[in-house]
Amino acid sequence: MDESLAKIWQTLLLKNKNNIEKLKKYDIIKLNNGVVAFLWRKEFIAMENKPTILVVEDEDGIRNYLSAVLATNNYNVLKTSKGREAITMAASYCPDLILLDLGLPDLYGMEVLRSIRQWTNLPVIIVSSHDYEDEKVTALDFGADDYVTKPFGISELLARIRTELRHSQKIDSLSPIRNIGDIKIDLSKRTVSISQREIHLTPNEYKIIVLLSQHVGRVLTHDFIIREIWGPYTNETYASELQALRVNVANIRRKIEINPAEPKYIITEVSVGYRMTEAW
Repeated sequence: MDESLAKIWQTLLLKNKNNIEKLKKYDIIKLNNGVVAFLWRKEFIAMENKPTILVVEDEDGIRNYLSAVLATNNYNVLKTSKGREAITMAASYCPDLILLDLGLPDLYGMEVLRSIRQWTNLPVIIVSSHDYEDEKVTALDFGADDYVTKPFGISELLARIRTELRHSQKIDSLSPIRNIGDIKIDLSKRTVSISQREIHLTPNEYKIIVLLSQHVGRVLTHDFIIREIWGPYTNETYASELQALRVNVANIRRKIEINPAEPKYIITEVSVGYRMTEAW
């Protein structure tokens, strides 16, 4: 780290004594144009298993404001100003919720919603400056979960986000805790522990183990898991998606199994998929 960056880092640490541990999760770099930037350090990615929200908004000010507010409220944030890019990001990152503006420069928001609804039921909240009843009805008929009109109160928007995230959890509302043998999955806290020891999973590893736990005893095909975790794929990308699935399952086994070579919890059904067992 050069001298100028070192001084900036020291100043940040002095001014944020209560957030030193959080700051340590970032690397500070200087770009070619002289702009200072902060990068999330890779070794901490697996630890930040927070809900991810994709913000699709063409107005820079609103997009950046929403992103800052969501990050402050403990959400991971993805953002874009383009409709086609939003569809790609939704498939690539499988966020937990999408905030979708309708007036996008390249593709009308309704078309984005229609495309996303062809393969996923993840929550979508429309955030629009239009307050037309017909448009609200159309958006809801197309599969939107909620509709918020600009200008909006941020407290209300956050409350609606929390509501949709709760509704989207595929779990008995009376039991946010799921126990499979010695594994405990807390969907409200998004944590997984084995024999009362919390383990750190990447976002995709967490989604895979939750998906398998929803269907204990049943075989889930590779195709089904890939679509649920990564979204739609083509024949050209299937091989890479399947390899990604195998790598993620191998990583999960290393974290939850006593002997990953002889797994008790996640069983491979050769050429078909995976099955989670109670493993008592």
